[in-house]
Amino acid sequence: MNKNLTFTMIKPAAVLDGHSGAILAKIAEGGFTIKALRMQRLSKEQAEAFYIIHKERPFYASLVESMTSGPIVAAILEKENAVLAYREYIGATNPAEAKDGSIRKLYGKSIGDNAVHGSDSDENAAIEADFFFSGMERF
Repeated sequence: MNKNLTFTMIKPAAVLDGHSGAILAKIAEGGFTIKALRMQRLSKEQAEAFYIIHKERPFYASLVESMTSGPIVAAILEKENAVLAYREYIGATNPAEAKDGSIRKLYGKSIGDNAVHGSDSDENAAIEADFFFSGMERF
């Protein structure tokens, strides 16, 4: 079995709505192992740096504002084909289009407040994990 890593972040709206525990339980239920976990509030500078790939997109400013509106829960997850498996597991970006039982269908409110972030490639998973966690914080 070829296990690899992905990165996720429970977004502020879902944290503030009290869904962190249920989302973490759902992640574990999906067969993902949590290798690192942290709760923190992103500064504007941290959110801008994390989402720099979207800087030229029209939604960048609102994304940064949303991601700094409250605490997030960041995690590194492990599973076979983790990136693809997790993206499928969380559902479509728009919760209204996400499959029944997916994290975004259950806990997302809108495209912007869709409950969780999931890495879109192995390369980005490594970059995003390194953004939040040192080697000593991973298990």
